[in-house]
Amino acid sequence: MKFSLCIGAYQGKDAIYHLEKIKENGFHGLEYYSWWDLDLEKISKEQERIGAGIIATCTRYFNLVDSSRRAEYLAGLKETIEACKILGTQSIITQTGNVQDGVSREVQQQAMIETLKQCAVMCEDADVILEVEPLNGLVDHQGHFLQYSDEAVSIIDKVDSPNVKLVFDVYHQQITEGNVIRNATKYAERISHYHIADNPGRNQPGSGELNYVNILKAIKETGYNGFVGLECGYTKNTDEALEEFSQTILNQVFPSEAGAR
Repeated sequence: MKFSLCIGAYQGKDAIYHLEKIKENGFHGLEYYSWWDLDLEKISKEQERIGAGIIATCTRYFNLVDSSRRAEYLAGLKETIEACKILGTQSIITQTGNVQDGVSREVQQQAMIETLKQCAVMCEDADVILEVEPLNGLVDHQGHFLQYSDEAVSIIDKVDSPNVKLVFDVYHQQITEGNVIRNATKYAERISHYHIADNPGRNQPGSGELNYVNILKAIKETGYNGFVGLECGYTKNTDEALEEFSQTILNQVFPSEAGAR
């Protein structure tokens, strides 16, 4: 299991600063969402120098439920794949967009499936994973179409591609449906990437109600060896928070490795 930080972990600092801090703190990669803001060739060289890289980015557009926007979405995905080739990034995160008023849920699901099937071909050719992320609609993303893990899995299963999977965001799913460990492990084969933050507040693990020792142990026991991203704010100095996370959570999840990820 590998751990990544997300851009913004160090407020006001750029991608290069984040990559240096990731290396310094013993983490494994950076999630940088708006790849189009970067000088891709420069970042590629800096990644090689530092020894840490951008492991996930986002699609240019976030709308899978409106078939009239399919061409725009696919064009944006094509651009994103080209950026990933330069950066060496293998994961592309997407959301679904908001519910369309007056359109049945079944029609919107089918639009998602049809678009994702076309995405799958592109991603298989490029050897990247497109990761669909459910979001909570109660606190942070009112109206977002895809919120529940079981519905997300049913859609992914109909796409039926090894290159279209899920992001399981523990914070979002705690708010939406609870039952975190059961769902995070039940659907492990469809999950490419986990995000973690505590609730309430969406701050660093250990600052709220979620037992991240038990959650991460359960994920570890599935054999998962991909990235877990700290997509969170910090209630204290980021370096101090990361050291506390390593000492109080990771050292219990990986005791034989003395906190090494």
